[in-house]
Amino acid sequence: MDTSEHTQKKSNKSVGKNIRALRHQQGWSQEDVANRLGISIPAFSKIETGVTDINLSRLEQIANIFEINVAQVLASDSADTDYTPSNLSIAQKKLVDRESEIANLQRKVILLYEELRNKSVLAL
Repeated sequence: MDTSEHTQKKSNKSVGKNIRALRHQQGWSQEDVANRLGISIPAFSKIETGVTDINLSRLEQIANIFEINVAQVLASDSADTDYTPSNLSIAQKKLVDRESEIANLQRKVILLYEELRNKSVLAL
């Protein structure tokens, strides 16, 4: 993997993490946001987990849903402090941690599914 590819993947994950934080801040499920975007839940999950490259028009659509500008969606680690649950109870913090673990597992399942699908297509 070259440096630019690595940077892109890191950027996708960072933007996805920001979108997930915004969604949590609103108290919305992945289904809520996917419906607002007019896409499937798995497609939205790929955005949140950084599997999918996100284009400008989709970024604008997401920013509109959260009533913020695109720069705020793209803002990385410095924005995380605005959305982190630092003032929430320990139980809520654990929930956020578990949801992050779930998102990582979803990403792995998506990648494995796509790998299996590609292998079955090649076998035909």
